[in-house]
Amino acid sequence: MCLVAGRATAAFESAAGAGRGIAGPGYQRHALHRHGGHAHAARHRVHALPVRAVPADCHCRIGGGVVDRVPPAPSPASCVPGSRGCLGAGGHGSGRHALHNFAEGSFCGALINGLSSNGLDRVVLVASLTVLSLTLFACILDAHLEARTAVLVTSLSQANQELTHLAMHDNLTGLPNRVLLTERIEQAMARADETGGCFALMFMDLDGFKPVNDAFGHHTGDLLLRQVALRLRQNVNRHDTLARVGGDEFVLLIELDDQQDALTVATRQVSEISNPFLIGEHQLQISLSIGICIYPGHGATQHELLVNADAAMYHTKAAGKNGHSFFDVSMNCNARNQLQLSQDLRTALRHKHFCLYYQPKFDALSGLPIGAEALLRWNHPERGVLGPDLFIAMAEKTGLIIQIGEWVLDEACRQMREWYTEGYSHWRISVNLSALQFRHSGLVATVADTLARHQLPANCLTLEITETTAMDDADASLGVLNRLSEMGMDLSIDDFGTGYSSLMYLKRLPANEIKIDRGFVRDLEHDTDDAAIVSAIVAVGQALNLRIVAEGVETTLQQRFLTHLGCDSLQGFLLGHPMPAEQFLEDIRAAESRIAFDVQESEAKASAF
Repeated sequence: MCLVAGRATAAFESAAGAGRGIAGPGYQRHALHRHGGHAHAARHRVHALPVRAVPADCHCRIGGGVVDRVPPAPSPASCVPGSRGCLGAGGHGSGRHALHNFAEGSFCGALINGLSSNGLDRVVLVASLTVLSLTLFACILDAHLEARTAVLVTSLSQANQELTHLAMHDNLTGLPNRVLLTERIEQAMARADETGGCFALMFMDLDGFKPVNDAFGHHTGDLLLRQVALRLRQNVNRHDTLARVGGDEFVLLIELDDQQDALTVATRQVSEISNPFLIGEHQLQISLSIGICIYPGHGATQHELLVNADAAMYHTKAAGKNGHSFFDVSMNCNARNQLQLSQDLRTALRHKHFCLYYQPKFDALSGLPIGAEALLRWNHPERGVLGPDLFIAMAEKTGLIIQIGEWVLDEACRQMREWYTEGYSHWRISVNLSALQFRHSGLVATVADTLARHQLPANCLTLEITETTAMDDADASLGVLNRLSEMGMDLSIDDFGTGYSSLMYLKRLPANEIKIDRGFVRDLEHDTDDAAIVSAIVAVGQALNLRIVAEGVETTLQQRFLTHLGCDSLQGFLLGHPMPAEQFLEDIRAAESRIAFDVQESEAKASAF
């Protein structure tokens, strides 16, 4: 039985459903109602209710929940203070003492008497195990986090090292880049100042790399650069620095015991690069130009040393390439001029300062105009009109020749379309292709797009390439020429006789005409050898069923000799100078009028006889 706040209601229910004893305020109210106010008698009966009235298997409820099992009813003699009994709302002594007699280990017993020693042991054990488990888990977690932190620190350190390496090395060749080279130069200068030593700085540039890159693509060019780097590195000591600072530009920093050692190293590097490279199925031949400057003496800062070495390298290229030159103060002026020229070229291309002049071609027998050759000119804002001999070399070196060549082709086709609509549909416009442009992978597509854009028939266009260009990588050249020929345009071999083409190879070319170099025409009046060469060239062209064009005709004697040999067309200052399109057409019409007048006069004289 249970007491709750002095207002307990105890209900005892038999498992079998028999017998019920009720004590509490509700029962008292019921008793008062039934006995007509005899409250005292009712209370007496309630308080006197014996414990034996409770069935043996009854349970005690508090608020509806069974808390403990009530033991069987004791004998009357046992219903005394201190015995187990039933306590009603009156709170008599027998009920209070009964609170201390719940079963040990039960919930109610624990509330009254506290935990036993056995129960306390279990609680302490569970708490201890919980604390130990949490401690062990924390230790394991801490060790795991410590290990992960160590791995993370190592990974970050490695990542920083890799980033530092990438920032200071060339991604393609693995060589130091310009950033690391600058540091090494400054360190070498400090050592030289401290010890009184010296070092050499060599600026190296590949000759002929751009044509390879344009002809075979950047992948082949990258493979070639890697092999070049390997060869150059073979001749470098461990404490020296070989760096790649540009597309095909390398710089070598070597500390010297004797300045003569720089010459030895440069000669060895030039010789090494001159050997052929095997890239895939292609055997490629390039060369190396080197400019050398010495510290101290050729510059006070790392920037001056690099600039002066670069100037010496350009001097080597101007002298024929495939060699080396030591820096001289006079080279700075030329280097500045070259730099200014390259900048001016870019400006001219951007602002369209280029223009085309046209030199007429005439039929050798009739003297009638049959077309023109488009010749590039540069309207320089300060220096006036410049011929191609003053800037084409720089355009090729900088790679601008590709864009310039595309502009020339487009402008020539546009102009030819105008002449075509004005009645000169039988004319052909000739356009020169540089070696770089001819090797460019997009040449055929560019030509096709240009013809389509201007709606110009392909047979109105003649593309001229030099004999040397046609012979360089003969198989590749043949493939390009065949594709162009299939489009319907004419192909002309320019400067014929100055190269080294064989008749067997010339026979394979899909060419339509050959042009005799002006060097043979100029002296044929006085040089029997030149006259013999010209005669042989004409004979070869006729045997191969090719048209023969003689350029550089400047005298009447030359004109007659070439016409007599069998040349099909002539070109030169005797017949017409290069001129802008407007003046060109005026002169052509005047020439046609003169020829027509001469024909009429000749016919009139003939009819008179």
